[in-house]
Amino acid sequence: MFQDPLFLVVAAAMLAVVAILLFGIGSFAKGGAFNRKYANKAMRWRIIAQFVAVMLILLFVWIRRN
Repeated sequence: MFQDPLFLVVAAAMLAVVAILLFGIGSFAKGGAFNRKYANKAMRWRIIAQFVAVMLILLFVWIRRN
């Protein structure tokens, strides 16, 4: 499974979601002007990254079933 390139892409997408989420949580914790400037952008990017990751997971499962 670790040699499957699609699996590696899915894993990278999930790690990107986690990284964006941690960045967003960090900006909330920091507060102030930084939070006002980047909090909404970070959460929008997280939603987009989550959508891409879920679609890749579904593609991976669909390909593996067939």
